[in-house]
Amino acid sequence: MTIIYIGVGSNIGDRHQNIERARQLLITGGIAVKRVSPLYESKAICRPGETMPDFLNGVFEIETNLSPEDLLDKLEAVERELGRKEKGNWQPRTIDLDLLLYGNEVIQTKRLKVPHPDIEKRWFVVKPLVDLNPKLMHPTLKKRMEELYANLH
Repeated sequence: MTIIYIGVGSNIGDRHQNIERARQLLITGGIAVKRVSPLYESKAICRPGETMPDFLNGVFEIETNLSPEDLLDKLEAVERELGRKEKGNWQPRTIDLDLLLYGNEVIQTKRLKVPHPDIEKRWFVVKPLVDLNPKLMHPTLKKRMEELYANLH
């Protein structure tokens, strides 16, 4: 099975419970959630002049036999079940699930980009990845997560 990393975040409601509920829904959907990183508080990335509640972010390390597209479908179904209406709308959300890394694959389709764009610019993604696997290699940048994290400081 392929080791996959899913970014998880929540900034409305009971953020810890939203993340735990997402984990449970993935498990009941046949996805093996192997490990969960520590969770970190981060400022929401907003449009200029806008504000929104802070996020709680982390990463799930999972294994599945689902294809990247089928996994994306599953992640979006979990988001909808937990109250997410739209993706990419710069709005507060109960849950945000992003397919960060799918093994060493590089995927560039209209619907899916893996590795997830801008991983290396977001400490709240890189730090949880370092917590889970500091030697994990970014497949296109060819740098370990610990190197990417060091570059953020």
